[in-house]
Amino acid sequence: MPRTHKSFPRLHVAADLRAEAQLTLDADQTNYLVSVLRMKAGDSVILFNGRDGAWLARVTDPHRKGVRLELVVQTAHQTEAADLWFGFAPLKTGRLDYLVQKATEMGAGAIQPVITRYTQVSKLKADKLAANIVEAAEQCEVLSVPQLQPEIGLAELLAGWRDQHGLRRLIFCDEAAVSASPVDLLGWLEGLPVGLLIGPEGGFSDEERQLLLAQPFVIAISLGPRILRADTAAVAALALVQATIGDWR
Repeated sequence: MPRTHKSFPRLHVAADLRAEAQLTLDADQTNYLVSVLRMKAGDSVILFNGRDGAWLARVTDPHRKGVRLELVVQTAHQTEAADLWFGFAPLKTGRLDYLVQKATEMGAGAIQPVITRYTQVSKLKADKLAANIVEAAEQCEVLSVPQLQPEIGLAELLAGWRDQHGLRRLIFCDEAAVSASPVDLLGWLEGLPVGLLIGPEGGFSDEERQLLLAQPFVIAISLGPRILRADTAAVAALALVQATIGDWR
C-alpha cells in the first residue's frame, strides 16, 4: 500500500470491490466513521474484503443511517491465502482476544479452537472471535483474513486429521520435551503444509500428550528451558515456524 495511504482507516466489507463501485456501510461501520472518526464527504478510507485486494474509497454521503462510499482505485492486489493452520486451547477473555489477534498478524490461514482437558473456556462466542480476527486484519494490513473454524475436541481433531488435512504435519509445543532448539527439527518440514497446536495454561494431560505423540503426522518441539504462558508460547511458536519454514524466509 502506498505510504500516503497509511493514515487512512481500513475497513473489512463483504461487498465485491471494483472501480467506481458504490456501497453503503452497515450500522457499526457507519457509527465508527461518523461518530468516532467524524469523517466528512470527500474523506478517504481503505476497503478490503479478502478477495479483491485493497481499494481507496471516498465518502460521498456521511449519513448516520449509512455512510455511502465510492471506490476510486485499487491500492494493493489480493494476496494468496496463508496455508498455516493454527489450533489453540481457548483462554480466558482478554488473553483469548490477544491470542487470536496475534495469530492473524503472524500469518495463520485458518484458526481453530481445540478443547482439551485443561481448557479454561469451553463455550466460545464465535462472532466475537471472528470480530477480533477482522479487527487485527484491519489494523495490520492483512488482506487474506484467516478462516475461523468451529471448535473441536482434541481427540476428534486427531482422529479426523488425515481426512481433513491430508499430508499436513501437526507441530505441537511439548513442555515435557527435553529443552532443545527446534530449528533443525523443523527444517525437514520445509515445503510441506503444516499446522501448529498450542495447549492450555495447564498443558496437555498425560493422556493427551501420549495420544499426540502416537500420531505419525505429529511433531513435538520444545520452546526452550522456560515455561511460557499459552499466549506467549503461541507468538513464540508462530514466529519460529514462519522464520524457519514459513513466509518470513
